[in-house]
Amino acid sequence: MEPERVTLRSLPDLARLEADLRLGRCATAFDVRGRRMRLSDGEGIGFDGLLIATGVAPRRLPGSDLAGVHVLRTLDDALALRAALLAGPRVVAVGAGFLGTEVAAAARTLSLQVTVVEPEPVPLRRPFGDRIGALVADLHRDHGTRLRCGVPVRRLRDTGGRVTGVELGDGTTLSVDVVILAVGSVPATGCLRGSGLSLDDGVVCDALCQAAPGIYAAGDVASWHNPRFGTRMRTEHRMNAAQQAMAAVGNLLSDAVPFVPVPCFWTDQYDTRIQVYGIFPRGAELRIVHRDPSNGHFTAAYGHHGAVVGVLGDITLTSRLSPHLNATEPSIRWAAATASARIGSAEDSTRLGTGLTGHVTAEPTAATADTPKPDIDHNEGDIPGYVSRSFPSLADRVCIVMVKAGDGDGLNGVCVASHGPSCCVSGSPARTRPGARTSK
Repeated sequence: MEPERVTLRSLPDLARLEADLRLGRCATAFDVRGRRMRLSDGEGIGFDGLLIATGVAPRRLPGSDLAGVHVLRTLDDALALRAALLAGPRVVAVGAGFLGTEVAAAARTLSLQVTVVEPEPVPLRRPFGDRIGALVADLHRDHGTRLRCGVPVRRLRDTGGRVTGVELGDGTTLSVDVVILAVGSVPATGCLRGSGLSLDDGVVCDALCQAAPGIYAAGDVASWHNPRFGTRMRTEHRMNAAQQAMAAVGNLLSDAVPFVPVPCFWTDQYDTRIQVYGIFPRGAELRIVHRDPSNGHFTAAYGHHGAVVGVLGDITLTSRLSPHLNATEPSIRWAAATASARIGSAEDSTRLGTGLTGHVTAEPTAATADTPKPDIDHNEGDIPGYVSRSFPSLADRVCIVMVKAGDGDGLNGVCVASHGPSCCVSGSPARTRPGARTSK
């Protein structure tokens, strides 16, 4: 894919938005009570409404500044990594989450020597548990990717400022030309410290995505209460960023509609796509409900406190089940569904356990006050099918939208709308980052 194909809006498109672009400047400080912010050039801007959409910054390890060590967050990061991989290097991916395993699969598809290092015993254990993680491990081994699971990275070795090895906790060293660090990310809230906003694994928001009166957050940085699952969650996937932004802006403009999506995302590993809906709390019960994982085609369901809260696997079946995933008013009760519903043949049901039906007819059951809430830590997901809406003019109000357009823990994108429907955006002038978008 060429860089121009990921441009979200052309300069003429931006001009039609009547946007005042403050490019190349960062937001450095905020006074929530006084409704003012300060930019990196010293300019102060007042606001009536504020939308925080600063995203996340990748975690790094000591030695991450060495030549040959890559993180993957921006378009420039992706172009640099592509150029490095085309040179035919030995590759080590540090971290076996979604990013690490997908990059490893892409590199292995180029017939490169690839090793994945992960301190957990299997890939993707944190979101999906041991059983699904073991299946993902088998998938990678079947394609020739080497896995070093259950062992941490001790340090990166270098010669003359270029990475040459990855030393592991067991004392072994992997010779390497390119290292991809995929060890997670942290919400970009650095310049919000001291602002008066509540910060806890992101900007803490209510069900309306509101962090304080007239101040909202959306995307990777927003940690909001989702009434559908009775828990606070923060998601780091593309669809959520777009859909939550529309919801938050609508609420800023007085819609007052809770944001209650079913998280949805997918991961592509070689020629396999795993489609995912819902949440996957610690302690959830996993059941393979359709077909056999050994042939690579199956559907799994996750039950938590009596409700079906997550499904993954076959896209057709999981998408049919997704509207019924609900922890507080479940229309699929775990015991009832697995006792009576069936997917596929009787042999499937006998061999793999009773399946869930894609035609759920049970009436929703109201949650009680003592219904246990799922324990979600940085659950990752996206938002399918959220309805976009037209927004009225802001009239004489001032609205600031902050977007992150580069590296670091500062806010380097600011959008201000004032005196009617116009707005201004401040950020990096170099590129439009995938995942950032402005809507009028």
